[in-house]
Amino acid sequence: MMDIDRLQSLLQPLFPGLMGVRLLEVAPDRVVAEMAVRPDLCTAGGILHGGASMAFADTLGAVGTLVNLPAGKATTTTDSSTKFIAAAAAGSTVRGECVALHRGRSTQVWQTSITNQAGKLCAVVTQTQLVIDARG
Repeated sequence: MMDIDRLQSLLQPLFPGLMGVRLLEVAPDRVVAEMAVRPDLCTAGGILHGGASMAFADTLGAVGTLVNLPAGKATTTTDSSTKFIAAAAAGSTVRGECVALHRGRSTQVWQTSITNQAGKLCAVVTQTQLVIDARG
């Protein structure tokens, strides 16, 4: 399994790095991260944009799948379902806890709970990751 520093360095030059995703814990069945709610990630109302929440969760599910992949395999998201429950204000930090619901040979299913700084549930995202052959 890749260590958390190596995973973070993989994210840095990509969209998750641009968004400021910071990995806190990575295990085969659980990924925990946080992200500052910056104004450029918000709606005009100063709350975290739904797309930013979805991208945050998608990143965590992809990381979880990545640490479970056998050699020569890669992953991509096939579908994602998001339920928005509460807001996260600009200037705060959100936390995502992503747990494996299914870790099969051809697909993995992950569910991310995103909470705001007060610990209130903001969104629940369930996604399916397809396990594919890595490009050479």
